[in-house]
Parts: sequence; C-alpha cells; structure tokens
Amino acid sequence: MINNIIFDLGNVLLDFKPIEYLRTKFDDEEKIQEIFEEIFLSEEWPMLDRGVITEEEAINRICCRSNGNVELIKLAMCNWYEMFTPIEDTVEVLKRLKDKGYKIYYLSNFHMQSFENVTQRYEFFKYFDGGVASYEEKALKPEEDIYKRLVERYKIHPEESIFIDDIAVNIEGAKKLGFETIHFKSTADLKNLQSLSDDYPI
Repeated sequence: MINNIIFDLGNVLLDFKPIEYLRTKFDDEEKIQEIFEEIFLSEEWPMLDRGVITEEEAINRICCRSNGNVELIKLAMCNWYEMFTPIEDTVEVLKRLKDKGYKIYYLSNFHMQSFENVTQRYEFFKYFDGGVASYEEKALKPEEDIYKRLVERYKIHPEESIFIDDIAVNIEGAKKLGFETIHFKSTADLKNLQSLSDDYPI
C-alpha cells in the first residue's frame, strides 16, 4: 500500500530553465551559451547544492576563472532565483494527493539561498509533511545517503513510497533502496498514477 509521495523540486514542481532565464538577460545566443556553461556547468554549482560553498564564494570563483564575462556573470546571478516558477499542474496534483491523505515529502538537490527564497515565495510548501534538501545534508542525489536520511528522519518505508524525479540517475538511486518511482517528463505522468497501483487514484 502506498502511503508516501516524494517529490523532487526542480523541473517537477518548479521550472528551472537556465537558458530561457539567460535569454531574458541577454540577446546574444553565443554569449548566452558561454554564460550558461560558466555558471551552471561549473564545478561550483554542485558544490552549492552540497552546501559546502557560499553563493558569494561561488560567484567570485567563477568570475576569477572567466575570460571576459565577469560583469555578465554578476548580472546573471543577480536575482537568478526568479527563474523558479511553479509548475501549476504538478502543484495541483500535489494538493489532491495531500487531500486524499498521503504523506507528502520533498527530496531535492538545492542551494541554500535559492531554497530559502522559494519556500518563502510559494505557499505550496505548506503541504509538505517534511523533506530533505541537499545543502542541509552535505549530500546529493543519487548518493545513497541522502535517500536514507529521508527514510530515517520520517520513518518512511520505501516499498510504501513513490519517488518522483526528472533525472534518470536519481530515479535509479531511489530504486536501489526499494522505492516505487516515476521518471517525470510531464504532469501527465502524475495524472496516471493509478496505472501503477489502485492504492492512490487521483
């Protein structure tokens, strides 16, 4: 019997599309790609998710390494959290699952400052019964430890739980511990939850 639904945040409940965001800042597609690679593909980006570096430190390191894009990097990182906007259809599914009595949790790789920003801005976070954010744990999906912390903290039985994520390796990490999983590509994947089990029609 399914009792728990566990959501990733980025690109499941919150849109996270850096290229589209950078297009709101800059017109030059070549420059947009450069900035994307320098920031979002940097070694500092997962360090922020892991909570072992501050955002200020990350920006300084990225700027020191950049060849001519320092001011553009600073501009891109100014209020970058604005790119996180709710995926409303998924939020509605979350609310319906909560109303049906399921325990709702999040398990997400997330930076400290961006997490504080979105939890203050969006009221759907009130529907969660708890969750684990990577920066707090100094661990990242798909590392086994971060899933185990969710399990241990909330006394969750993986076989009674569905984990939803948009990244395949994170899904595989959850499967290894016995979770039911949904590899999220669109909200339609969630609207068809009943196809996996009669325990949780929505």
